[in-house]
Amino acid sequence: MTDLIIRTQGRAGRITLNRPEALNALTWDMVTGIHTALKDWWTNDAIDLLIIDAVGDRAFCAGGDIAEMYATGKRGDLDYGRRFWRDEYQMNADLFHFPKPVVTFLQGFTMGGGVGVGCHGSHRIVCDGSAIAMPECGIGLIPDVGGSLLLAQATGRVGEYLGLTGDRMDPGDAIFAEFADYFVPRGKWEGLISKLCDTGDPAQVDAAALPAPDCRLAAWQPDIDAAFGGETLGDIMRGMPADLPDSLAHAVKLMQRNAPLSMAVATEVIHRVRMRPTISNALDQEYRFTHRAVEHGDFIEGIRAAIIDKDRAPKWQHADWQAVTSADVLTMTLPLGSEALQLKETP
Repeated sequence: MTDLIIRTQGRAGRITLNRPEALNALTWDMVTGIHTALKDWWTNDAIDLLIIDAVGDRAFCAGGDIAEMYATGKRGDLDYGRRFWRDEYQMNADLFHFPKPVVTFLQGFTMGGGVGVGCHGSHRIVCDGSAIAMPECGIGLIPDVGGSLLLAQATGRVGEYLGLTGDRMDPGDAIFAEFADYFVPRGKWEGLISKLCDTGDPAQVDAAALPAPDCRLAAWQPDIDAAFGGETLGDIMRGMPADLPDSLAHAVKLMQRNAPLSMAVATEVIHRVRMRPTISNALDQEYRFTHRAVEHGDFIEGIRAAIIDKDRAPKWQHADWQAVTSADVLTMTLPLGSEALQLKETP
């Protein structure tokens, strides 16, 4: 059984993630397979649109397959993760720039690397069971795969909230935060995909969509904007009111389990990307951190606690947000010089 099913069907190029037992987590081979398909279909006149979906009910894609990154990192191999991220980010950039409509079907968990595949499309579809998140700060990374661009462009300071907390968005939240576009009940997906393949017309999505569900983030936005408007993580934490409303109490609880360095850098990166909101700038800023993550960050410890020992008790290098200095943030975000991410332009 292949982890990735790539084929043409009618007027559509189809990519289906096929690792349901692993929540469709992305392997390196899957990243390169998706990228190859994008290049093959870029100027293929027989393909009018691209459809990306996944097998199983639990997840579209729960993230990258990080176990191998842990194993290689523990051996002192810094190159494996760096190559993986470089290839993944190139695929993310080409998916973002793909010159034809990209329709994605995001059931269950869409997190981390799954956001990089599913949320840069032109027609992003969610259903009742969808749960979208950027939880990287919980494993010692920062929101990447172009996620910092999505966070920077979210309404108000919702991007900072989502990036620092890793909170999960339900369908209404995802549409409100502009990680998704359409709500279509899961039972209609098969018929919609068939129509898209037959016609090559993305207007079929508009015809099938229902009004977006209500969302809590819209109700919470005034509290979020007031609390998450600081320039640094320290500004945000010091600005929390003494009497926390439910929204901010929830935020603080989530943030207490995340790596302080990751949250501090995520704040800086989101702000940098908001100043220049392009996918290339987002991926460049993200790669500055991920390039250094194994050697200097909390990534190895974060994976250990999450998926190796599964004790959920990481020992971060900073005891709390107050221990993170501006020099620490600068160390993880300086330009990489000759090691910088070099994105190639697909013709």
